[in-house]
Amino acid sequence: MSVPFGLDLGNNNSIIACARNRGIDVIVNEVSNRSTPTLVAFGNKNRFIGESAKNQQTSNLKNTVENVKRILGLTVDHPDFPTEAKYATTPLVAKDGQVAAKVRFAGEQQEFTATQLYAMYLNKIKAITAKEVKGTISDIALAVPVWYTEEQRRAASDACKIAGLNPVRIVNEVTAAAVGYGVFKANDLPEDEPKKIAFVDIGHSTYTVSICAVKRGELKVLGSAYDKHFGGRDFDYAIAEHFAKEFVTKYKIDVHENAKAYSRILAAAEKLKKVLSANTTAPFSVESVMNDVDVSSSLTRDELEEYVQPLLNRLHVPVEAALKAAGLTVEDIDTIEVIGGCTRVPSLKTRLTEVFGKQLSFTLNQDEAIARGAAFICAMHSPTLRVRPFKFEDCNPYTVSYFWDKQVEDTDHMEVFPSGGLFPSTKVVTLHRTGDFEVEAKYTKSEELPTGTNPFICKWAVKGVEVASGEESVATKLKLRNDPSGFYTIEEAYTLEEKIVQELVDNPEAKEDDEPEYREVKKLVKKADLQIVEQSLSVGEAALAGLFEKEATLTTQDKLIADTEDRKNALEEYIYELRGKIDEQYSKFASAEEKEKLSGLLMKAEDWLYDEGYESTKGKYIAKYEELASIGNVIRGRFLAAEEEKKQAYRSKQEAAQQSSLLEKIAADREKAKSAENNDVEMD
Repeated sequence: MSVPFGLDLGNNNSIIACARNRGIDVIVNEVSNRSTPTLVAFGNKNRFIGESAKNQQTSNLKNTVENVKRILGLTVDHPDFPTEAKYATTPLVAKDGQVAAKVRFAGEQQEFTATQLYAMYLNKIKAITAKEVKGTISDIALAVPVWYTEEQRRAASDACKIAGLNPVRIVNEVTAAAVGYGVFKANDLPEDEPKKIAFVDIGHSTYTVSICAVKRGELKVLGSAYDKHFGGRDFDYAIAEHFAKEFVTKYKIDVHENAKAYSRILAAAEKLKKVLSANTTAPFSVESVMNDVDVSSSLTRDELEEYVQPLLNRLHVPVEAALKAAGLTVEDIDTIEVIGGCTRVPSLKTRLTEVFGKQLSFTLNQDEAIARGAAFICAMHSPTLRVRPFKFEDCNPYTVSYFWDKQVEDTDHMEVFPSGGLFPSTKVVTLHRTGDFEVEAKYTKSEELPTGTNPFICKWAVKGVEVASGEESVATKLKLRNDPSGFYTIEEAYTLEEKIVQELVDNPEAKEDDEPEYREVKKLVKKADLQIVEQSLSVGEAALAGLFEKEATLTTQDKLIADTEDRKNALEEYIYELRGKIDEQYSKFASAEEKEKLSGLLMKAEDWLYDEGYESTKGKYIAKYEELASIGNVIRGRFLAAEEEKKQAYRSKQEAAQQSSLLEKIAADREKAKSAENNDVEMD
């Protein structure tokens, strides 16, 4: 049975949550952290993902990829590309129509697309979760930014499949948090008139506002807005730029000239930002940042607010846009729920309070709310789990129209899913067709879209249309679907034919004994299903299978490298342990010949390990270990047998002492009883 889980894949750190133990649990990673760095790095032999990538980031900066969430579904000619390249520490190039990272891996230059990188990280998350829950992991509800287009959602779905996961739902991040609120705060919600709640999420790179109507068991997203270039990393960058300028004057160094130096300044800036969330001033120092120069300074909370003032001045824009989309005013809002790590910045909280004119609420966990909500959504799709019933609908951020060949109709398109419309949603259209035709879905209002968005969504070839003899066209129905994950599809297509059917006549004056009256009417009924061939923005089944195989190969290779390193470390540890004990604990349990032979083998094994065996195979490390253990374990066995004899002798001694003590007590009790009996006789 698959354990359903939800993932908040953040730009800086990710949170995993699972539905189990009659609730939602946040999963800890291999070092017991509740969040995992969103990093993928490449070494000489293997990959480093998550915590291991973070540990080697500074020393392997050019081969450590971050901001994967931001480059997913991006192209190098997209207007956002220069911004993302500014934050990247690895060269970003074009590959297969996507942005890819160019890294040195396994001794050669290689390029991995953002979808592949995303899949690598998801595969690691899958392994962490499986180990923690001790179960099968396949179903995932993945939380993505509300501004993700069809292309980015498709790429996220593809990444899940490459990692061997089934994306049962691609859900907007703030919607996931709102679902969690609606489910776990159900007792505080009304049953009739819904509360109007503004959910504000400011994370590492994105700022989102969603206005929701929430009542017990039901949620509707009324409107959403965002600023996708507003988040914690922008604050970090502002702090780092301030100190970079200061150090040019103070220490005569320019950290922009050294990528590692600037990376360390950015990391220190992030720590300082967190300290200033609780303190009015904070020190700033980095040892040997570059050219063996140690730097130090300090920053006050007021100075930080001054440096980020351009960001704070934009804070009201998404709020006003979301309220407008929802058709509400600030006065209509009952509660403002705030999540996201960046919202801990005091100046940001103060400005948000001013924008809404009301106190903020922090009843949700700022870091884990999205993951918890996503886990519940995944559990809703599980056939084996029973969860509290909860209905929720999201809203379209962009208008989508469907286009078709102009055959009989005067028009060749229709606006089917307008922005602000709720989904999941299904619309049925009827077309008169003279033969096979094509349908294409596009975004049709460029002013709503993020700059540079590809308007193409999907194309379908509808085949099998047959026109009856003597007729010019045939009526065809298309069932158009905006599915729960936000994908636009054609769910069903079929032709219709006109048939005469008997229909009951509704006669309100008829008596009980009257015979029912029928009339013949002409109706269009389903005639034949049509074949739908999809051409979407997904990578395609064949390419997907190839990428899945490649990821599986890399995972196997990583495991082999890790196992080989473990065997190497075990051999090294055994050499030093045995050498230390042979002259001490094991000394009297080995003959002179055995000591001499074992010492020689230990010397040869050590020389081999640090020479030709330094880069050897797992099998050879195991063979060397077993060669030493064949003698070492015999001697160790004698030592353990002697120790067991000592323990047995000690236990026997203790038992004898206890038995002797018991006999003495019995004898004393008898003597005491006899003495008492004699006293009674004398008294008589």
